[in-house]
Amino acid sequence: MPLFSLIPHQYHLPMVRLTALLCTALTLPLAAQLGPAPTTQSIDPLAPPRQVITNPLNQPTVTPGQLLLLDLDLRFSKDVETRGGKAFRDWFALDGVVLNNGKAPVLGFRAITADTDWDPKTYQLTWTTEGAQMGPSNDMGFTWGRYVSHAKDKTGNPIDTAGRYITVWKKIEDGKWKVAMDASANDAPLAGSCCTLPKP
Repeated sequence: MPLFSLIPHQYHLPMVRLTALLCTALTLPLAAQLGPAPTTQSIDPLAPPRQVITNPLNQPTVTPGQLLLLDLDLRFSKDVETRGGKAFRDWFALDGVVLNNGKAPVLGFRAITADTDWDPKTYQLTWTTEGAQMGPSNDMGFTWGRYVSHAKDKTGNPIDTAGRYITVWKKIEDGKWKVAMDASANDAPLAGSCCTLPKP
């Protein structure tokens, strides 16, 4: 005997809705385990597949640890955008390290302080986080993404750079999170712009 024949007629539609809701709820955890984001196929068959960049906060598998790191990185970026070099320095641990593209390492809070005295009115540094990963002990992790900077040289010509960064975070003794290391690499020059000499 069908199950619906045992249920009064006025309850059939609510039961169908309840069944659909239960099926949806039971399949969501499986959908979250389907794997990494899809890749786009390059026209060049020898080129490696390129990962599709999406907003990390929209991913169904973001863990609480990743959310914490993403929030830290966003607050770090907004603070630097507003207060400049002073804000950049303030986020570092005492034994922090800065590795900038083509420059010597900057080791320790005191050296970082001396190296980050820019005013946000004359030098703008912003970045967009693309991902985060928390370590198994939940006291260390990293974020990564893209950065853009804008400045002007002594003659007023714009100096714009962009590239990729990685920031390593660690929880210090008082429970606060600080930057243990920040590293960046500028994008490669555009084709044809590498060795062009100025015209006379």
